[in-house]
Amino acid sequence: MTPRADVVVIGGGQAGLAAGYHLRRLGVDFVILDAQSTPGGAWQHTWDSLHLFSPAAFSSLPGRLMPAQPEEEYPDAVHVVAYLRDYEKRYELDVRRTVRVLGVHRDGQLLRVETDSGTWHARAVISATGTWWHPFLPAVPGRGHFGGRQLHTVEYRRPQDFAGRRVIVVGGGNSGAQIAADLAYDTELTWVTQRPPRFLADDIDGRALFDAATARRRALDAGRTDTGGVASLGDIVAVPPVRAARDAGLLTAAPIFTRLTRGGAEWADGTRAEADAIIWCTGFRPALSHLAPLQLRGPRGHIATAGTRAQDEPRLHLLGYGDWTGPASATLIGVGRPARDAAREIAALLDARHG
Repeated sequence: MTPRADVVVIGGGQAGLAAGYHLRRLGVDFVILDAQSTPGGAWQHTWDSLHLFSPAAFSSLPGRLMPAQPEEEYPDAVHVVAYLRDYEKRYELDVRRTVRVLGVHRDGQLLRVETDSGTWHARAVISATGTWWHPFLPAVPGRGHFGGRQLHTVEYRRPQDFAGRRVIVVGGGNSGAQIAADLAYDTELTWVTQRPPRFLADDIDGRALFDAATARRRALDAGRTDTGGVASLGDIVAVPPVRAARDAGLLTAAPIFTRLTRGGAEWADGTRAEADAIIWCTGFRPALSHLAPLQLRGPRGHIATAGTRAQDEPRLHLLGYGDWTGPASATLIGVGRPARDAAREIAALLDARHG
């Protein structure tokens, strides 16, 4: 018998769990399908030194405050994984593992969710797969000719793996700054950025970023002038390890190189930097390949949304991919409100069709 649920949530990370919390409160029948074998979403795959940008109390999913981590103002990824595991258990969320969704299809009045372990039918779907599984690598001349090791943020774990080596870190965002700070002491580091690094004021953390993102969304929704949101404040949160490396003079960025060579990087003026490894901290794209059968992408690959709802498929909601699916919705603190809105819209849709 083909399994059915009123709502199928795709992804068991923070966005999927927040959706499950609100669906459960509304009494909606749902299931969460997660490709990971254990709870914790992408947090269980990050580099060892990664910490949140905010204290625990300001990094919580709806309904359950994250407990403080002893002796840590900003909790580490291991603490976040434990919190997500507890959250899932506390609210008895129906998460099925290990289930990889292959495609979502229209099937009359239902959506057909094909997976590597069977097919589900649902009256609505929430896609909450995030971006971690779709790393972005820029098209840089000579990238295929470089003779050393190349890896993306998702593959980096610890500085000891590169001790004594020549490493180029590419990227001027938080990941680039944090990994550069990680490597600054025991490697021959070259940090390159597209534009000069913009550090936020030392007293700004995730709380202020969430407030800025929310204020921008409210201004845009009200037709007022764009406040600029988080981008108006800077690009890099000065978490303690980044601050320490910066203040020690170890985080001096060079402009982006012109091309790669077999032995390293080269700039337009002929300057060269030899390298044993290049770490691309160049961001991510939404992991949405499972939605391809619905043919919702526009000319630039973007799925048009109204809030979290796909404009051309009202039975589909996208949650946790960034500001285009809710202010700061890719963060722990930010995903709660759009998850609530998505759950309410879906509940209303199901009620209307029952009626």
